[in-house]
Amino acid sequence: MASTTADSPIDICARALILIGADPITSFNDGTTEALVSVNMYEDVARAALVNSRWRFSTNQAVLNLLSAAPTGRYDRAYQLPNDLLMLHAVTVQDLPIEYQIYGSKVFADTDPNDVVIADYTYRAEEEDWPSYFTLAVEYALAVVFATSIARDSKLASLMKTQATEAMAKARSLDSQQQTARKLVTSRFIAERRS
Repeated sequence: MASTTADSPIDICARALILIGADPITSFNDGTTEALVSVNMYEDVARAALVNSRWRFSTNQAVLNLLSAAPTGRYDRAYQLPNDLLMLHAVTVQDLPIEYQIYGSKVFADTDPNDVVIADYTYRAEEEDWPSYFTLAVEYALAVVFATSIARDSKLASLMKTQATEAMAKARSLDSQQQTARKLVTSRFIAERRS
């Protein structure tokens, strides 16, 4: 038998269950306690992990659609947020950040009607698109839940929480390397030293 990647909710839950010494599931409809806990907890844990950081693999941009109905007060325009949005990171016009406020599934802002308004946001990436470092971190996060609710073992839950924290930190570090390195601007410090 060859090892494979975990690229579905069932695979990820099964591996998290193995981490705590429980029997893996093959379906959310297995009728077992493991399947019951998995089906009820998986999506919340996955979404919480996706908004835990600004992951490169689940970040997107979209042009926001201007809505015909203006906000009731304080803002000039209303824009519809993307359907797959989990967390909004920035709203820009001509690459410049603008002030905005989220109201439900809309963004209110003071813009010109002809402005192209762009949102940077985290979306619900599919498991098959998750990098292995993130999948492993989610498996450990699920193992914390499973150790508490299935194994009912606080020491095991504490161990899994430590592992989950370390795995998430490593995942953030690896993911942050997938962009152009930011250069530290030192000219102000040099000018200050010379004065």
